[in-house]
Amino acid sequence: MPAAESSKPRRHRRFRRRLRTRIILSFVLLGFGLTLLLAFSANWVRNRVEEDLVVDAMNQNIGEYQRRYVESGGQQRDLRVQTMRAYAFASDKFEQLRQDEPDWYELPNGIHALSGQEADGSLFSYWLAVQKTPEAWFFLAYDMTESTKGKAKFNQALVGVVVVFTGISLLIGWWSASRVMSPVSELAARLRAYRGSSNPRPLAPHFPQDEVGELAKALDDYSSRLTDVVQRDREFNADVSHELRTPLAIIRGSVELMLSRPDMDEKTRTRIQRIQRAEQQCTDLISALLLLSRNERGHGNTDVARVVDQLLDAHRATLGGKPLILRVEGEGGATVDSPEAALSVALGNLIGNAVKYTKEGEVVVRLLPDAVEVVDSGPGLSKEDAARLFERGYRGTHAGHSQGGGIGLSIVSRLCALYGWQVGVRPGEQKGVIATLRFSLDRESGDGSRPRP
Repeated sequence: MPAAESSKPRRHRRFRRRLRTRIILSFVLLGFGLTLLLAFSANWVRNRVEEDLVVDAMNQNIGEYQRRYVESGGQQRDLRVQTMRAYAFASDKFEQLRQDEPDWYELPNGIHALSGQEADGSLFSYWLAVQKTPEAWFFLAYDMTESTKGKAKFNQALVGVVVVFTGISLLIGWWSASRVMSPVSELAARLRAYRGSSNPRPLAPHFPQDEVGELAKALDDYSSRLTDVVQRDREFNADVSHELRTPLAIIRGSVELMLSRPDMDEKTRTRIQRIQRAEQQCTDLISALLLLSRNERGHGNTDVARVVDQLLDAHRATLGGKPLILRVEGEGGATVDSPEAALSVALGNLIGNAVKYTKEGEVVVRLLPDAVEVVDSGPGLSKEDAARLFERGYRGTHAGHSQGGGIGLSIVSRLCALYGWQVGVRPGEQKGVIATLRFSLDRESGDGSRPRP
């Protein structure tokens, strides 16, 4: 039996942001990025300008300090400049400088940045200009402590600016997204309002001549073409159903009339009964296909055991000399809310496949409280069959040149989706295949979902 487990492939849901969220996020990132770039640029420019000014001022002042010191014969040691302190050491004081300020002693000529921590724990930071001559060494210290505090306050202010402007960008993005997405949301709401309507009204007149209006026109055109296709399909299904039912009714009446003749020989009677079974099978199939085409559930109170008995009797009559036993296990069975035709088509395909592909042995139909199992002793199933069995048009590995278009189990799958049943197969305990049709006994549970294994 070329049967396989009917399983719905699991689709990993990818996280997808809504278009409104994307617009808001774009504004937030743009505002944050631009503000952060502006803050970084402003801080860099401020530091660069301040550094250039300090270095230039210190270079000028240390030269002036050296000139005054030389002109005064070493008498003028002070330089009246705010935030600056000047120091001069004659050649006889170099050794004392090594002991008192070893860091200064090793510094070459130029501008140097020094920082550290005092003995009392306070922090200090200053720039030191160094000018060394054989006669004297000159040092000019520029206090940067207050400037460092100002820089920290400035950086805090920049952080606040970034936060504020990012918040403003969020509000602007929220407002812009609402304005941009408002027509799209209205279009979606109108589409939802037309759900289930057989004659939806045009959408384009409700929207201006912009991108959303063009989308509404395209949806109107698609809806019109889809409505025409659905209408033609319904008319075709209704016409075919009506036209086929008429000759089938004639065949049924003729067969019943012929079977009522008492003088008919047994061979002829067997052949006419076979025609009768074929007519009933065709009628059930037409009813099931009509339900599928309309996507509507028929109702009924069908005895599963009675349908199984009818199907096995029909297949026993077609076995001929085939060494195959058909039997039922279990007492009674479920009663399902569906037309007998739908259940007959679903079980008939499962039992028919088991009978077709089992050359010898037996086919057992087990009646369970909420399901039916069809167990055969056939060749089993391959992995490829297991993956594709319920696909429309697929024929299993063991199909060979047998008749059939590979749509029987596809119809079973669609019926299960319509009625909320579950169909699946698994390998037998030793060989063959076990096909299971499990019913949803709760009449309200049929939600049209796809069948599960």
